[in-house]
Amino acid sequence: MVLRRAIGMDVDLASRPDEWDTVLLWACEAISAPRGVRARWRWTLQTFGGFLERVTAVQPSPPFWMTALAAVVALGVVVYPTSWHLSRGLITIAHEGGHALVALLTRRKLQGIKLHSDTSGVTLTRGRPTGPGMIFTAAAGYVAPSLLGLGAAWLAAAGYVMILLWTVLVLLVCMLLMIRNVFGVVSLVTIGGAVFALSWFAKPDIQAIGAQLAVWFLLIGGIRPILELRRKRRQGRAPESDADQLARLTPFPGGFFVFLFLLISAAALVVGAYLMTPIDLLDHLTRL
Repeated sequence: MVLRRAIGMDVDLASRPDEWDTVLLWACEAISAPRGVRARWRWTLQTFGGFLERVTAVQPSPPFWMTALAAVVALGVVVYPTSWHLSRGLITIAHEGGHALVALLTRRKLQGIKLHSDTSGVTLTRGRPTGPGMIFTAAAGYVAPSLLGLGAAWLAAAGYVMILLWTVLVLLVCMLLMIRNVFGVVSLVTIGGAVFALSWFAKPDIQAIGAQLAVWFLLIGGIRPILELRRKRRQGRAPESDADQLARLTPFPGGFFVFLFLLISAAALVVGAYLMTPIDLLDHLTRL
């Protein structure tokens, strides 16, 4: 690929495609500008190029024992009551973020998000009280953690750990703009700070471990709230749940949507586990 400028300079970008800073410096050289302006652009583009090169770097696949250990640890966190109570708020953030994202995609007006210390949350939207937009918005919450985990599994399996971490950061910042209570702000700032520190200061091995734990926690942890919802509905303690709202918006009963949530989340777990498991190990086990 050749970059052509009005001044007639041809810059061959294909000869060194992986060196972002060099490519951007060549682009800067092609810009007709005063020396001082060009120097500032050179520094800016070089810094941005170094950032892009770092974020888009592909990390090697972690060993199987690391993947298996991360899965076991995540399972323990989800199953053990104390650790689940302390970490469930992360699932709530993904849940409410799913409501908010789909509300925006369906052109509903997002009024705000609140996260509470009891790990509950609420997303306030305004628009038609019925119709596809309301249905999709209500349906997005319980499946959001699992689908987010599936996307994270794809990035982690492809070696794009830094892209995964910075995608999470961008989502947290966007969500922070819509938070309407102090606890929610503190929660997102704390989590965002931890993700930034992991992405910017940790070694690649530590980044890989953190990404593995996050992926497995989302995939496994996304299922437990659905099972809790099923139990609460049987006990009559969740009359205003997402499933019951969907039952009022559609011809289907609330139990149908609980089953649908569980089916989607279980499928995401299976596919995510497949992506996270090295293919050569699967081939080896098949031959046994």
